[in-house]
Amino acid sequence: MMAVGHATVDFYQGAVPCLVPFLVAERHYGYVAASGIVLAATLLSSIVQPLFGALTDRWTMPWLIPVSTTGAGLGIALSGLADSYLFTWLAIALSGMGVAAYHPESARLARVASRGSHIAMGWYSLGGNIGFALAPVVASPILSAGGLDATPWLLVPAAAGVLITASVIRGLARHAAAARAAGAGPTGADDWPLFLRLSGVIVCRSIVFVGLSTFIALFAEQHLRGGDTAGSAALFTLFAGGAVGTVLGGRLAARHGRIRTLRAAYAAGVPATAGVVFVPGPALYVFAAAAAIALYVPFSLHVTLGQDYLPNRVGTASGVTLGLAVSIGGIATPAIGALAEATSLRVALAPLIVVCAAAWLLARNLREPAGSEPPTTATVTHTAHDAV
Repeated sequence: MMAVGHATVDFYQGAVPCLVPFLVAERHYGYVAASGIVLAATLLSSIVQPLFGALTDRWTMPWLIPVSTTGAGLGIALSGLADSYLFTWLAIALSGMGVAAYHPESARLARVASRGSHIAMGWYSLGGNIGFALAPVVASPILSAGGLDATPWLLVPAAAGVLITASVIRGLARHAAAARAAGAGPTGADDWPLFLRLSGVIVCRSIVFVGLSTFIALFAEQHLRGGDTAGSAALFTLFAGGAVGTVLGGRLAARHGRIRTLRAAYAAGVPATAGVVFVPGPALYVFAAAAAIALYVPFSLHVTLGQDYLPNRVGTASGVTLGLAVSIGGIATPAIGALAEATSLRVALAPLIVVCAAAWLLARNLREPAGSEPPTTATVTHTAHDAV
């Protein structure tokens, strides 16, 4: 159920890139204006994400989950209702704030259910990836049929997510509050140097993925000449590949270890990203899937590593590793858009290859936290059932 709720929120992160081609077509936005919309969804989110994490470290705030889910959906629903760029920007910013508020508390409760298992947290993260992948499948046909005036229909997933997950959130929150009141909690010191190094990896990864997700639809439309269909297919391929990578990440980490898996994923991401940018023709879809898998294999591993590096600040760690991972990259999109207007979209996307290589270099200096062995799958399942 926590994965379902995660899907409904991250659906709205995936909906923002879906809006971009329609804003370009109906309102004649340039690359810079379109990337500014993505910036609206990510800038405030990136700034306030650690704040929400710090708050959830001090208090159990289950009410924040339905409120933030509603805010994420409401912002997208309002974004197409006025021609004003400022109104659209503020509506998208509201959605980004909802996403920012959701992740720290949700990831903290997911940890209660999973007890830090790589595989269990992988399934939780998969929910968000499925939401991403469903965004072009759901949002693009609605927008194609009704234009930007149809955005209010996109509030439906948020309403459904709030109703579906309400009882589970209450149960996990009671369990977490009881454990906190009893003084149960992690032991050990917070390792800020390693956490900051991991954060650097996450920033690089976010720039690459958000850059690709923002412009791959327009890139496919230009180079494959398939119109909206080619763009939506490329976006869906990217997001679906992310879902596959998330599932693989937890299983590969259970077999080979988190750090080894993380390093190998980023090493594979460099040629995959280069293929998206430079290989012509329909092979774009193959490389988009490969790049997404490589970038999402480490996704849930970032979360559990961050929580293990900061065992006394799980909310803060979750806000950075889970929420910031899919938001801070938007800060770089205006620069990509400006370069695209000055040169071409292919030239503007090429620096993402270098950024992915930087993530791999930073990951080489990470190491496993001491005493962070996860419990068995059976123990995790039993404990999660008891918590609910």
